[in-house]
Amino acid sequence: MARLDFHPRAFFAGCLSLLVAVPSLCEGSWESTVSPFPPGPFSELRPTRVHYNFGWNGLTAATAELHLTRTANGRFRLESTGGTIGLTRALWKLDAKNTSVSDAQTLRPIQSREIESRRSKTLETEVNYTPDGVTSRREERRGPSLKTKTQSFEFPNVLSLNSAMLYLRARPLPDGAVERIVVYPATSAYLCTITVLGRERITGPTGTADAIKLDFQLSKIGKQRELLPHKKFKRATAWVSDDADRLILRIEAQIFIGTVYAELQSVKFENGKR
Repeated sequence: MARLDFHPRAFFAGCLSLLVAVPSLCEGSWESTVSPFPPGPFSELRPTRVHYNFGWNGLTAATAELHLTRTANGRFRLESTGGTIGLTRALWKLDAKNTSVSDAQTLRPIQSREIESRRSKTLETEVNYTPDGVTSRREERRGPSLKTKTQSFEFPNVLSLNSAMLYLRARPLPDGAVERIVVYPATSAYLCTITVLGRERITGPTGTADAIKLDFQLSKIGKQRELLPHKKFKRATAWVSDDADRLILRIEAQIFIGTVYAELQSVKFENGKR
């Protein structure tokens, strides 16, 4: 998820990692369209373990396991591990581990740390968040070679991928609602526009469920605060459970290599099974 190409990393998306510029927003004026940060009251978040499959044009290409807990010092901690499998792994070896920490009361992100191991190199990224901005440090190792890049971005209430999903979980999301948030997954900032398309019932590996259908559009924020189209991303649609848990059930994205997807395979709440 900074690359937002398809690969297993913390969803979030996930997962939003599958998440084009927004033509209706004039460059230089987008800042005023960002949604207010305070998410309002939200139900207690249950410790959860989930498993996702990722695919491309009908082929399962990768898997990811995510574990969300609340720590004793009042933080949400999301740990994820994943990697390519099968034929995809023979062509493109990738393993990823991510730990993301957010404040349990405010949902503000605190830190995200990720390690990506590829066939020829390893990337280690640490991102630290404050209410006023974010700083990131990335180390790229190729054998004995080491490259380090540090950068920062100043803007209030920048979110990590995990805290972005926590934020959306806390919003009412009525049909037609629009949320605009700034996310900084690893090394770049993005303006993400989420539109609630409606309600549907969908069927997947975990059964049939009522779902909220969301449209995602993404613009990269340039060095001069201008909005730039994402070169590899076209559009994404996500379905989240229409209940207090707001689990991501499925994401479909149109990107430069075709249609990719992420789909929930199993979920277990640590205070009981779903």
